[in-house]
Amino acid sequence: MDLGLKDKVVIVTGSGRGIGASAAQAFAAEGAKVVVTDIDPATTERTGAALRAKGHEAIGIAADVTKAADVERLVSGTVKAFGTLHVLVNNAGFPKDNYITRMPEADFDAVVSVALKGCYLCSKAAVPLMINQRWGRIIHVSSRAWLGNPGQSNFSAAKAGVVGFTRALSYEEGKFGITVNAIAPGFVETELVQALPHYQKIKDKWLATAPATRLGTTQDIADAILFLASERAGFINGEVLHVTGGRYGN
Repeated sequence: MDLGLKDKVVIVTGSGRGIGASAAQAFAAEGAKVVVTDIDPATTERTGAALRAKGHEAIGIAADVTKAADVERLVSGTVKAFGTLHVLVNNAGFPKDNYITRMPEADFDAVVSVALKGCYLCSKAAVPLMINQRWGRIIHVSSRAWLGNPGQSNFSAAKAGVVGFTRALSYEEGKFGITVNAIAPGFVETELVQALPHYQKIKDKWLATAPATRLGTTQDIADAILFLASERAGFINGEVLHVTGGRYGN
């Protein structure tokens, strides 16, 4: 199936590793021109170099998505390298779990700033380019946690905010040929998740309750992102696609 992504210019935030890296690889395999970006310069360059080694068109630009100057540099660097921007995947984010009585204010602020403010800053920088060409795709990586998880008041709030932001932006930009959608992954086995102190407890609970009876993979999420970015999804706008193996509740 031709997804119509060949030669499209794509930014994937948080793509040094995990879901973002898998998404960057999947876009590159479709012939897209990929901009890898992460706050860590080392992982940014490593992922970009791995794509180039396979013959793909890819660059790495390290950036902090919570800083407007970094985001503007990211987008201007993309335009300098590839001429424009067609697809933005706002994937950067991380958990800092704790019950609210033990959650430092800094942990609340950090999680919300990256996951939610990052979507705002990157979208704000990308949208004018997409309006000018009357075509664009913005995909936000939310989480099943937007429905609420104990011990994740910061992460759940941020990801619920991403859903609201997605729907508001879809109304604003639809008339310009830009679709804005969100992916809500379930439990996906990434390096970041495996490093959580309560990883095994979460994994066991998921396997005991998820209808699909397996963990999600980064490729599962990358495939969903590619679909929403494709020509095949042109009439899907303002939606949240749950990629959870069928599990919604706690």
